[in-house]
Amino acid sequence: MENALFKLIFGALSAIVGIFAPIVGLVCCAITFVAVDFLTGVIASHHRATRLGEVWSFESHRAWDTVRKLVVIVVGIALSWLIDSLILDFAHLRLANLFTGFVCGVEMWSFLENGAEVCNYPPFRWLRRVMQKQLAQTIGTQIPNRNENTSADPCRTQP
Repeated sequence: MENALFKLIFGALSAIVGIFAPIVGLVCCAITFVAVDFLTGVIASHHRATRLGEVWSFESHRAWDTVRKLVVIVVGIALSWLIDSLILDFAHLRLANLFTGFVCGVEMWSFLENGAEVCNYPPFRWLRRVMQKQLAQTIGTQIPNRNENTSADPCRTQP
């Protein structure tokens, strides 16, 4: 009886893994972008605290925010893939690719902000200004620069 149960469980798991096998590359790409953003965010946070003369400490809630964000991203990619492959397979929308591209674009933006904060490298500053200008023209509104001393949540600081 145990052998049949193991076969059933591992068969079901294999079927689930098989359905999602084509999106492994997308998930790895998104995880890489989030990890790079997290690491550069920690470095930027340390740099900012040092520059302002504050004591820096690693805040575990920021790391848990990143873990929760990764879970939502992976689920979003998986759900997009299911829509693409099982529901609207005739439409060839590539929603999983679009979703992953959006996530990676947002993480890239954050990486550029962190890079400009850490090294003050002129191409990072220039590229950030160009991207802000282009986005402002596209959506028709001005995007404010992030104020380093304020946060939407007073208990949390921006990394």
